[in-house]
Amino acid sequence: MAASLFTPFQMGKFNLSHRVVLAPMTRCRAIKEIPLPAHVEYYTQRSTKGGFLITEGTLISDTAAGFPGTPGIYTDEQVEAWKTVVDAVHSKGGIIFSQLWHVGRATNHDKWRIIMPDRTLDVPHKPRALQTHEVWEVIEQYRRAAENAIRAGFDGVEVHGAHGYLIDQFLKDSINDRIDEFGGSIENRCRFLMEIVKVVAREVGTDRLGVRISPAIDHMDAMDSDPLNLGLAVIDRLNKFQTQIGSKLAYLHVTQPRFTAHGTKNYGEEKEDEEARLMRTWRRAYQGTLMSSGGFTRELGMKALADGDADLISYGRLFISNPDLVHRFKVDAPLNGYNRETFYTQDPVVGYIDYPFLEQENGEMTQ
Repeated sequence: MAASLFTPFQMGKFNLSHRVVLAPMTRCRAIKEIPLPAHVEYYTQRSTKGGFLITEGTLISDTAAGFPGTPGIYTDEQVEAWKTVVDAVHSKGGIIFSQLWHVGRATNHDKWRIIMPDRTLDVPHKPRALQTHEVWEVIEQYRRAAENAIRAGFDGVEVHGAHGYLIDQFLKDSINDRIDEFGGSIENRCRFLMEIVKVVAREVGTDRLGVRISPAIDHMDAMDSDPLNLGLAVIDRLNKFQTQIGSKLAYLHVTQPRFTAHGTKNYGEEKEDEEARLMRTWRRAYQGTLMSSGGFTRELGMKALADGDADLISYGRLFISNPDLVHRFKVDAPLNGYNRETFYTQDPVVGYIDYPFLEQENGEMTQ
């Protein structure tokens, strides 16, 4: 029988009851980089027994932020606050990973316009490249953040290596102009990610580690001249690492090329076929669980799983506006529409935990 969104799946040591994953999404609701009671409610609303959730990007240090209201996981106070979130998710039988995040040059928006939550444009600044010794210091920050995530009770972590942020800036040849061991050849450009993978895996266990990449995404000018082979280079190194360690990663999370920050690109059939070829090539190359994200609907998710193009599908905007998305998908019910204007506000309720659940026939709300 072909896989579907509701087919159970064994993700390493984790028994998933379905394949609908909460994608990591910036929501800007933290205060002083500390999660709030609203975070507990937000993640609990979207938890299901045997369901898998990935947190919003979580800062690995006090220099990692690019947007206001982003939570961190580098202080004891932050760890304690995340514990309440994790405990609430676990109480509903859910599984939750922390996404580890450093935005890199996106802390200094000199080449693109960043609309802040109050709708103003951020003041541009000129970024600088990390010195080589600072690169190693950031790698250590990833290790400490992973250690803190386990202290907070998270089931694992996802290393965010996508979407134009720090790790992706090392991977993409349009940005990486370094002349040290982290720049130049594709091997050197992959080194930063792999050094992080190594230290995080030692800290949390390979089977508690996911990695997210987006070789074909051009978000924030992060482009590569050969995205197909960049993806294959990363995958080859991850495969070799898994063989060397004798344990597989929890998953590899790849963003569809058609995805953008503002929606999905409407291409002609030829371009869509090319992007499907990229994803299928990476899928065949990777030796482990593959999660796909980027503008999926219920129908597109079902098709990707049935065709064997992915093992898990992560949903973002649909999960924002439908806290009971899994149930709605299962009964094929109508979905709430989402409001982009409240995606990134710092209101702890509006656009965050106030989207309605589907009313069941007995008048109760399903969670």
